[in-house]
Amino acid sequence: MLAIFFKRILLAIPVLFAVASITFFLIKLAPGGPFDADKAVSPQVLKNLNEAYNLDASNWEQYVDYMSNLAQGDLGPSFRFPGRSVTEMITTGLPVTFELAFYAILIALVMGVFSGVLAALKRNTFLDFIPMAIAMIGICVPTFLMGPLLVLIFGINLEILPVSGWGQLPGDKILPSLTLGFAYAAYIARLSRGGMLEVLNQDFIRTARAKGLTEKMVVIKHAMQGGLIPVVSFLGPAIAGLLAGSFVVETIFQIPGLGRFYVEAAFNRDYTMILGTTIFFSAMIVFFNLLSDLAALWLNPRSRDAS
Repeated sequence: MLAIFFKRILLAIPVLFAVASITFFLIKLAPGGPFDADKAVSPQVLKNLNEAYNLDASNWEQYVDYMSNLAQGDLGPSFRFPGRSVTEMITTGLPVTFELAFYAILIALVMGVFSGVLAALKRNTFLDFIPMAIAMIGICVPTFLMGPLLVLIFGINLEILPVSGWGQLPGDKILPSLTLGFAYAAYIARLSRGGMLEVLNQDFIRTARAKGLTEKMVVIKHAMQGGLIPVVSFLGPAIAGLLAGSFVVETIFQIPGLGRFYVEAAFNRDYTMILGTTIFFSAMIVFFNLLSDLAALWLNPRSRDAS
């Protein structure tokens, strides 16, 4: 497993390099600059700002300069927040985004695994059809629609939950976490059901039942270990997706997280902030994919031996 770990780390370097390069030149293709919206800025001041941030150089020179700084771990200064670096901005917003992602994945795991396992054990009954129908709705309804819908029901009509903020009012973390985690709960439910149905038909399950083990012991000790491997493999990209996709939820519920900074950077053409957060999110995707693959190998000895 150590060999796989180091191999994946080495493969991640060119991936992140490609992400940084593509993002840099895509940003440069966009019209305008980070200071064009400042109408009160005189031409001389604008010229001085471009010189200070090296924006007067050619795109190739800016690219070489940025990649050189990136190799040293320097993501550069924020164009729209003077005196603050991109690393500082990421450090400020990341704890909130991580907390939101943690609650969302917790909701997704509890709802998804319970629904999927129950549906597999009660196959072709209403306990199978209803959870899977709800899961299909969760997959089809996008987050930007689910959020306002939950706000309308629980915040405006029923008036039982706050509709904005984070950590300021009791219960203000419920709706954002549920909005972000619901779609992933739907995917986990379907993966859990499919994995459990496949494992429950295996010979070792019939052998365990023939030995007189209770159905509860068969399911928990034997079936779930193999049946939930697809869920473990999905957790890596799911957690990374929760972090990277949180900007929609953070914008809807006015949460001061990293995703909201990312949206503001896009509107303000804050080049270094866009680049820094994109590279950071890409690194998170690579990292959590690696963790999920290693966990899946640990749970499945046959895959471990094959690797």
